[in-house]
Amino acid sequence: MTITLPDTSGRSRTYVPRSEPAAYAASLPLRSRVVYSAAHVVADPLRTTADGPAALDWDATLAFRRHLWSHGLGVAEAMDTAQRGMGLDWAGAAELIRRSCAEARSVGGRIACGVGTDQLTGPASTLAEVTAAYEEQLALVEAAGGQAVLMASRALAAVAKGPDDYLEVYGRLLAQSTDRVILHWLGPMFDPALAGYWGSDDLDTATATFLDVVAAHPDKVDGVKISLLDAGREVELRRRLPAAVRCYTGDDFNYPELIEGDPRGFSHALLGIFDPLAPLAAAAVSALDTGDSAGFRRILDPTVELSRHLFGAPTRYYKTGVVLLAWLAGHQSHFTMVGGLQSARSLPHLARAYELADRVGLFPDPGLAEDRMRRLLAVYGADS
Repeated sequence: MTITLPDTSGRSRTYVPRSEPAAYAASLPLRSRVVYSAAHVVADPLRTTADGPAALDWDATLAFRRHLWSHGLGVAEAMDTAQRGMGLDWAGAAELIRRSCAEARSVGGRIACGVGTDQLTGPASTLAEVTAAYEEQLALVEAAGGQAVLMASRALAAVAKGPDDYLEVYGRLLAQSTDRVILHWLGPMFDPALAGYWGSDDLDTATATFLDVVAAHPDKVDGVKISLLDAGREVELRRRLPAAVRCYTGDDFNYPELIEGDPRGFSHALLGIFDPLAPLAAAAVSALDTGDSAGFRRILDPTVELSRHLFGAPTRYYKTGVVLLAWLAGHQSHFTMVGGLQSARSLPHLARAYELADRVGLFPDPGLAEDRMRRLLAVYGADS
């Protein structure tokens, strides 16, 4: 059986899908690395949200988190992958955090939750406004029982006049946090509004400020998540961290080498690509737990082409491919996203994502994935 897929040239190509699922086994719990998947949300396509929070299918959304926990991964909740700031507003994120934290307690799952400033509906005018917004969200996450991830803030990027303003805001938040937090540096390729974060467009200067924040509060920082898609910069930065502070890679282009590490250290993981790759990620890290670095790379290296495709420019639309793969894999009943973001990628892009995912054995039921891909092609008038 073959399927005809469109490519970016306007031509079509024939692809032979897998007939059997791949088998990936992991020995849990994972021990050598702390591994989080930033998790997507499942929209409810039958409800409208003109004047309220994003409409989510809570059963499917929470079921997907149980899927991630079942593979030994932690859930990074209400972050970029969940369309935070791209369809998921603060009211929806707050409810998501409460529900997911309760679900985590019920199954014993690890969870960390995004803390930002997106309840500010207009531009902030002072650092005090930005800080107060952060404080409100930090209090909610801690009350829900989640570990806080202090996310980069568009509002802070807009109002800050230099590095000292970042030191002031983050210093106040870390001083009052009750638990150790994860600091998140999200680069402008993921969100153009975050250009110049930490007070400078020069990455060396910005890195120095970022490390100053960590150094001033090492007892309050569990780790840092770096999402700059620059492996060399991440390695250089993690070597400068205090010994007790973890580096969580957010590099969806170079994650195998960064997680494997080198004689001087390694990165843990907090990755959007581990949303679709959970079974493979668990099997790979399980191999690493036994010292089998070759086995780790044998599983993860073939997934990099898929990840680089999903996270290709404009990178912020990677969520569309993530949700497509969740639908094709049977984790949800539709390919609809909050804010209509399913339309953010072209049909050839989606077709290539299907092909690359099928090649690495991502789909537990290849026949279901093929049938759903055919139906998507038909919607576009590209029946195969």
